[in-house]
Amino acid sequence: MSEHVVDVRWSRGEHEFTYQSYNRDHEWRFDGGVTVPGSANPAYLGTDSGTVDPEEAFVAALSSCHMLTFLAIAAKKRLVVDSYVDHAVGVMAKNEAGRTAITKVTLHPVITFAGETPDQAVLDRLHHLSHQECFIANSVTTEVVVG
Repeated sequence: MSEHVVDVRWSRGEHEFTYQSYNRDHEWRFDGGVTVPGSANPAYLGTDSGTVDPEEAFVAALSSCHMLTFLAIAAKKRLVVDSYVDHAVGVMAKNEAGRTAITKVTLHPVITFAGETPDQAVLDRLHHLSHQECFIANSVTTEVVVG
């Protein structure tokens, strides 16, 4: 078992506190010392430059976890991966309960192997196992697709 700590910090500052005017900018401080500037998505009156919104972070967490799990499985199977690039896309829509949620995340990994590239059946199995073992995917109800 492990704990994962993030401090989220926000303050009103000089801004008026009404829905239209309050500042959405904040910071995520991770236990490793990294600080990431966050804000709401611009559609929800957040900052559009130099910040990460929670929805993007959610998609990034799913993509990153899938990749790290894929790399671990590939290494254990003695498949040497030279690069892994993903263009992950999250869709926000109404869920079955009628609430707005990220309902689907599609991963588009492009993987380069040293030597011979495994055939599609092997890649599909590696992605299936990666999805099954990904801690983040196991923690959410969002549909995650490798496309």
